Amino acid sequence: MSTGSSQANFQVGNRPVGPDHPPFIIAEMSGNHNGSLEKALAIVDAVAEAGADALKIQTYTADTMTLDLSEGEFFIEDPTSLWKGESLYNLYQKAHTPWDWHKPIFDRCREKGLIGFSSPFDATAVDFLQDLNVPLFKIASFEIVDIPLIRKVAATGKPTIMSTGLSNEQEVAEAVQAFQQANGGPLILLKCTSSYPADPKDSNLRTIPYIQERFGVYAGLSDHTLGTAAAVASVALGAVAIEKHVTLSRSEGGVDSAFSLEPSELKRLVEETRLAHRALGGVGLNPTENERKNLVFRRSLYVTADIAQGETLTPQNIRAIRPGLGLPPKHWDDVLGKRAKTSLKRGKPLAWEMFE
Repeated sequence: MSTGSSQANFQVGNRPVGPDHPPFIIAEMSGNHNGSLEKALAIVDAVAEAGADALKIQTYTADTMTLDLSEGEFFIEDPTSLWKGESLYNLYQKAHTPWDWHKPIFDRCREKGLIGFSSPFDATAVDFLQDLNVPLFKIASFEIVDIPLIRKVAATGKPTIMSTGLSNEQEVAEAVQAFQQANGGPLILLKCTSSYPADPKDSNLRTIPYIQERFGVYAGLSDHTLGTAAAVASVALGAVAIEKHVTLSRSEGGVDSAFSLEPSELKRLVEETRLAHRALGGVGLNPTENERKNLVFRRSLYVTADIAQGETLTPQNIRAIRPGLGLPPKHWDDVLGKRAKTSLKRGKPLAWEMFE
C-alpha cells in the first residue's frame, strides 16, 4: 500500500503532525494519579511545563474491562509482572481515571495549551468522550483486535492513533482495514512493545519505516523502555509521534510509575527529539552555509621555499598545507616539474598563471 492522502492531513486543532514538523509528544498519565484528582491536575501542569504537545488518559471502569473475580485467568500470577498478586478487577479499579475527572483534566489541558484526549476501551467510553468533544482518539495495543471498538472510533471521523503492541502483521492489517472501511479519519500507527518495562532490544525501531510503507500511514512510537534513548532514535527512522508514560515521581509509586518519565526527563525528551528532528535536515553532500567559512582551512598547494624565476617546482619547495587559498592538492602531480614564470616567495599560494 502506498502513502495515502489521510496521513498528509493529520492535524489536531492547530497542531499539524508529520515528518515536516517536530514529533508530536504525548504524555500518558494512565493510573499514575494514584486515585487523586489533585495529583492528576498536577501531572497536567508538569506535562505542560515540560513542553509536551498532548496529555492522554484512559477511559474505562473495572466493570467495563473485566469481571469481579479473583481466580484463574482473572488473577495475575506471573512472577515477572509489575502487577503480580492483583486480580484484574482490582488492578483496573485502582488504575482507572474516574469519568467525572475527565472534564476537569481536559479543561486544565486547554488552560495549559495541551491537547487532552483518551483511549476508550468500550463503546460507552467512545460516546462519553464524544460528549466531551475530544479532538482525537487512541486505540490501545490491547484493543487492536477489538474490531467493533475500532469501527466505533472510526465512525467519529476524528484523527486516531493506534498502538500495535502484541500484534502480528495480519492483526494490524485487519485493524487498519476495519478503520478505513468505516470511513475513519487520519490515522497514525505506533510501533509498540507491550512489556513493562520493555527491553530496548525488543523495540525493533526499524519497523517504523516499514509500517509507513506497508500501511500507507504515518508511524510513531509508544515507548515503554526506561529513559529516552529509544524515543530519540525513533525520530531518525521517521516517527512523527512519541508516547511515554509520565509520573510526578517514581518514588511515590503508582501502577505504571516504574517505567514512567518524571517531569525533568519528559522535558529532556521533548528537547532531544526536537533537536533530533532538526538534525535530520535534507539530503545533500554540499557544504552548508555555516560550513563555507571554514573552507579556507582546507589544505592547498603553497610555496614553502623561495623559488627563482625558471626554477623547477619540487617537493622541496612546494607542499600541501593549510590554509586553502592555493590550488587544490589533487593538482600535485600536475604542477610538479613545472618552471616558475617569475620568482615566488615562501608562503605564496600556487596558481596556474605562475608556471611556464
